[in-house]
Amino acid sequence: MLKLDHVVYFTTESPDQTVTAQKQLGYHAVIGGHHLNWGTQNALLYTKNAYVEWLSIEDKNIAQSAHHPLTSLLLHDLKSGDGWGTICISVDDIKKFDSDIKRKGFNSSGIIEGSRKTPEGKIKRWKMLFIDQPDLNQLPYPFFIEWKERENIRFENLKNSKAILAENERLQIRECLFSVNDISQKINLWAKLLSLQVLETNSIRLPNAVLKFLPKSLNGKERLCEVIIK
Repeated sequence: MLKLDHVVYFTTESPDQTVTAQKQLGYHAVIGGHHLNWGTQNALLYTKNAYVEWLSIEDKNIAQSAHHPLTSLLLHDLKSGDGWGTICISVDDIKKFDSDIKRKGFNSSGIIEGSRKTPEGKIKRWKMLFIDQPDLNQLPYPFFIEWKERENIRFENLKNSKAILAENERLQIRECLFSVNDISQKINLWAKLLSLQVLETNSIRLPNAVLKFLPKSLNGKERLCEVIIK
């Protein structure tokens, strides 16, 4: 099953700064940790159905030499300032999903092993997959993740570690809004990739969130432009 896993916000702020800022706004965010192989770091805000990731550069030299699709997009987008970057969708079997999308005509990065070192020194592991997109100015396709832990176990571990409190579970990511040049072209490509139907509202419905496509403003860029959380 395909589900929204998380949304990614690119920022120049450190995880400490992000957590402090979110606390002032009344939200319980936590420091995620370090992606040692990619030179990045993050802060996280969990909700009932998915989470927000604030991704920033920790070591620019490592980031520039990592040749990791999300890190490359982060470096590219930060040239014009902080902002929403992309979304991640979870899959049950990433190897099968990779085969399926290749049959549909999409080229992929192949399966990438991912890991993050938490502030407590633990290593979180997952597998991820990106759709090839040489032009970083275009709307990024979602990327895909298969967690090493089963979802219910991962959720319980997050609650036990106080990364998820009762107040987090009262929030949900309802909609992800995308600003694009050609709504029909983009939404049909995404529907093909995800094997989902296009709704009359220029939307695609995942089991836990709605992806909606909007016309791009004159001076804007094709990106995730807003995330509705309530």
